[in-house]
Amino acid sequence: MILEMKVPSPGESITEVEIATWLVKDGDYVEKDQAIAEVDSDKATLELPAEASGIITLKAEEGDAVKVGQVVCLIDTDAAKPSGSVESQKSESPKEAPKAEAPKKEEAPKAAPAPAATYASGTPSPAAKKILDEKNISPESLTGTGKGGRVTKEDAVNATPSMGTPTGGNRGSERTKLSMLRRKVAERLVAAKNETAMLTTFNEVNMTPINKIRNEYKDAFKAKHGGLSLGYMSFFTKAVTRALQLYPDVNSMIDGDQKISYNFCDISVAVSGPKGLMVPVVRNAENLTFRGVEAEIKRLAIKARDGQITVDDMTGGTFTISNGGVFGSMLSTPIINPPQSGILGMHNIIERPIAVNGQVEIHPMMYVALSYDHRIIDGRESVGFLVAVKEGLENPAELLMDNNPKKALEL
Repeated sequence: MILEMKVPSPGESITEVEIATWLVKDGDYVEKDQAIAEVDSDKATLELPAEASGIITLKAEEGDAVKVGQVVCLIDTDAAKPSGSVESQKSESPKEAPKAEAPKKEEAPKAAPAPAATYASGTPSPAAKKILDEKNISPESLTGTGKGGRVTKEDAVNATPSMGTPTGGNRGSERTKLSMLRRKVAERLVAAKNETAMLTTFNEVNMTPINKIRNEYKDAFKAKHGGLSLGYMSFFTKAVTRALQLYPDVNSMIDGDQKISYNFCDISVAVSGPKGLMVPVVRNAENLTFRGVEAEIKRLAIKARDGQITVDDMTGGTFTISNGGVFGSMLSTPIINPPQSGILGMHNIIERPIAVNGQVEIHPMMYVALSYDHRIIDGRESVGFLVAVKEGLENPAELLMDNNPKKALEL
C-alpha cells in the first residue's frame, strides 16, 4: 500500500511550512516514527515523523513552501526491509611487486651557457614579488622601470594600492534563502517598529545585593535542587512580576480600539537557538518560586537548544525579558515582541565607580532598558515600572524574599 504523508498542522493560524532539511534520501527505508524531515513554521522548527515503515519517495525539495495538508512524500508500506548484511568478497592480497633495480648512475651533462635573460613588461624581480605579495598588489598594475619594463624592488617599495581598486584579496559572496522562521522574525520586528509608538527608558542597577545572596546560597541551592543553578534570571523574573502587579498597564495589550489587561504574568524569555531567536513563555511566573523559575527556564532553554521547542511553548506571553548581557552587550534598545506592550533588556555587569553616601565606591553595575508602547503606557507607568524593578533587584531580601532568603530559596 502507498501511504501519502501530508503536512500536519503545527498549530492554530499556521497554514504553511517550509521544508528546512530532509533527514532521509529518496528511496531510503524508514521506520515508523523516525524523524524524516525538519520543517520551519513562522514560529518554530519541528520534526516530521514517518507515519509508517517502508520505502520513501520524496515529493518536495528542501526550501519548498508547502501548505498544511499537502502531500510531501509517499511511503510504500509493502516494501520489504533491505538486508543489513552484505556478503563480503575475499580479495586476494596483491603479490609483491618485484623490486626495481636501482638506476645506474649517469654522469650529468655539462651545462650549456645560459642565454641572456629577457623579461616581459611587468615581470617583478624576486625581491619585488615578495614586497608586492606582502602589500597584496598585483605586479600587472605597475609600470616597471627596470630593463624591458621589469618591476624592480624600488618600484615595489614605492607602490601603493589605488583607492577603491581590488588588490587580489578574497571578494566572494554567497546568497542563501532565509528560513521561514527568520523571515517571520524579520517581519515582526519591522512591524513592531512601524506599528507601535515605541519608546525606551533606561536605569542602572547595583548588583551587589544579588551577588551577595548568590555567593552565600548558590552551592546549597545547587545541592538541594539537583544541580540547578541559582542564576540572575530568577531574580529578574521575580522583580518583573512584582513590578507588573504594581503597574498593570505594562502588562496590557492593545487590540484595535480596546485595551486587554491581564491578571497573570506569562513572561516570555528570549533565548538563542540553532535556528535563531526563540521566545518561550514561563506561564504564571508570579506564582513560581525561585527554584520554579530556574527549573522552567532551564527546561525551555534545553528544548530551544535541541530544536525541540513547540509552537505552544512560544504562544502567548504578556511581557518579555531579553538578556543581551550574556553576549557582552552593555546597552541596547530592545524591540517590543508584539502584541505585547513592553520588553525589559538586561545587559552585562561591569564594575564601575558610583557615589554611595557621599563616597566613591566600586560596585558591579548593570544598565537595564524598558522599551514600551507609548500608545498604552504613559511615561509615569513606564518609569515607575523600571524603578520598581530596580528597587526589587537592589533590595531582593526584603522585596522579593520576604526577609527570608533561605525560605524563598527552599533551603
